[in-house]
Amino acid sequence: MISLRLGISTCPNDTFIYEALVRGMDGSPFQWDVTFADVQTLNEMVLAGELDVAKVSCGVLPLVQKDYELLSCGGAMGYGCGPLLLSSKTPASFDLSKETVLPGKNTTASLLFRFWFAKTQGAKAPRVSYAFFNEVYDGLLKGQNAQGVVIHEKRFTWERDHLGLLADLGAFWEAETKSPIPLGCSVAKKTLGSATIATVESEIRRSLDLAYARPEPVSEFIREKAQIPDDTVILKHIRMFVTDFTRDMGESGRKALKILAEHVSL
Repeated sequence: MISLRLGISTCPNDTFIYEALVRGMDGSPFQWDVTFADVQTLNEMVLAGELDVAKVSCGVLPLVQKDYELLSCGGAMGYGCGPLLLSSKTPASFDLSKETVLPGKNTTASLLFRFWFAKTQGAKAPRVSYAFFNEVYDGLLKGQNAQGVVIHEKRFTWERDHLGLLADLGAFWEAETKSPIPLGCSVAKKTLGSATIATVESEIRRSLDLAYARPEPVSEFIREKAQIPDDTVILKHIRMFVTDFTRDMGESGRKALKILAEHVSL
């Protein structure tokens, strides 16, 4: 049995896809040493070469592709699923003089914000700072942050919490590029070899099939790791971020990654 280091987030889409794989599937050739972390931490671990297989931000892919192979499955990509630029106040208006808090330097959300900013604000560079994704949202709720980019489960609660919408960054990306939103992707170390990498892809798809085959999509495993342990929010999250692109990103997915890579240095 081959032992591999896997890194995924605790978000419902990741735990939905990878639960069967993590728990152990019959006949699997792999034993997994799993790290659960926020996406920016996973990006940094892959940049340091600390994981064999990982779910990372699509935005970090150009920085790691020398050592890691992009997998065609296991990612988060689709339509109507992008990050939101929110304000702590309503009615909301973007303030160039204020910092925008982003959920990690290498996250796709940060790139999508820079993409939007460059095309709409007519200024050289935005004022930004970085925080963990849950801290971005908490800072908006407490009025500590004037504006910030929100991802994951928090995407579904901003109206309930009376925050203001400044921009749907995913909708803006779709309108400008006519391509799906490339949020997250799975990668594997090239040193594993092509045969092992192909088997990893097969195991991810098998794990996804087992998740879809369950009578109830929201399991206790998913629930206990979620930031918001509310089945309604969790199910919305899974349905939004686990798409046909999760099984196979295809040509349109790869095109979206290529477009995103052109904006890494924005």
